[in-house]
Amino acid sequence: MDVFGIVRPCTHRLSEGLKAEWIAHLCGLCLALRADHGQFARIVTNYDGLIVSVLTEAQSERTTGRRRTAGPCPLRSMRTAPVARGEGARLAAAVSLVLASAKVRDHVADRDGLLKRRPVAAAARRVAAGWDRAGARTGAELGFDTALLVDAVDRQTGIESLAGPGTSLLAVTEPTETATAAAFAHTAVLAGKPQNAEPLAEAGRLFGRLAHLLDAVEDREADAASGAWNPLAATGTPLAEARRLCDDALHGVRLAMRDAEFTDARLAHVLLVHELRRSVDRAFGSASCSHRPEDRPTGAYGPQPGNPYAPAPGGPYGPPGPPLPPEPPRNRRGLITGCLVWAGLACTCQMCCRDTFHDPWSGQEREGLCHKCDCGDCCDGCECCGNCCSCCGEGDGCDCGCDC
Repeated sequence: MDVFGIVRPCTHRLSEGLKAEWIAHLCGLCLALRADHGQFARIVTNYDGLIVSVLTEAQSERTTGRRRTAGPCPLRSMRTAPVARGEGARLAAAVSLVLASAKVRDHVADRDGLLKRRPVAAAARRVAAGWDRAGARTGAELGFDTALLVDAVDRQTGIESLAGPGTSLLAVTEPTETATAAAFAHTAVLAGKPQNAEPLAEAGRLFGRLAHLLDAVEDREADAASGAWNPLAATGTPLAEARRLCDDALHGVRLAMRDAEFTDARLAHVLLVHELRRSVDRAFGSASCSHRPEDRPTGAYGPQPGNPYAPAPGGPYGPPGPPLPPEPPRNRRGLITGCLVWAGLACTCQMCCRDTFHDPWSGQEREGLCHKCDCGDCCDGCECCGNCCSCCGEGDGCDCGCDC
């Protein structure tokens, strides 16, 4: 999975309140990593990990101690800010460490970049082992057995080695689904809402499926060029089938979120319903940022700006579009080199203060964290009713009575 995660909300779609909440959880994860595991551990901060913190808080009763004021940080243009604290942020940190450790071991096994050199690979293995122990220690303090995550990741290699044409794509995604289901379900335990464990486990399972599939879709060209293993190519799964599986998973996440009881589900709803759908559209090239009219989907019957599922020209479901100029080749950086570039971007505030910056690993253009658009849109509307909902921070919710 991309270190920045698959859920990367464009900040123009968040109200000021929700944007502040999202940054509070992102910074809370980063500072929880530093507090429990040292400065270097902050490098595993990722957008998907903070969802664990968001879900925990969304189910918990509001208390005065859920925020603390953090000191100035380059990523916030040297401003102070209220940040999330507590068990949710610590669980997110533990999960992020264990999964980052697995990613390091995977890169070492593949001998990517600098990891071809034995001294560097040995150092990376020691870092990964330390992250495993640190994640397990924090997980144990929170009642969460990170061995579930480690076992799921270890099974992944064996499953991939046996996969071939005709193998079900869901057999390949199963370990990722199991790991994320366990993490999502434990947020219900931390929040004292055991009745939510089952629906959140289902939401986590499907979120893990989406994370695995979208990573495969986004990397398929680079993997083909480098000869790296890719689940779509290995199993012979066409893009249309991958998109169908993603759409089914999106629907399942939405239904699972409805079955859970939340104290305040606005940010969780935005991330796991609206932004997750946009992540799928972005990966399959069927949509871009909705505030740009020229990027809104166009179906077989003309422009359909209100239909988030309309096929784009040239996409797997739409009419052929105009030929696109060839994209310049991008060379993916190895883990260590990418981390060094990430540190440089972070320390020079480019990740938050620039309109766009280039991903340290893939070279893809990303939107800056604090970038603001001048549009007046609050959101694209709920899928279930087409009306603006309370997650946008506007109004009192949908006027159709639906539970979105």
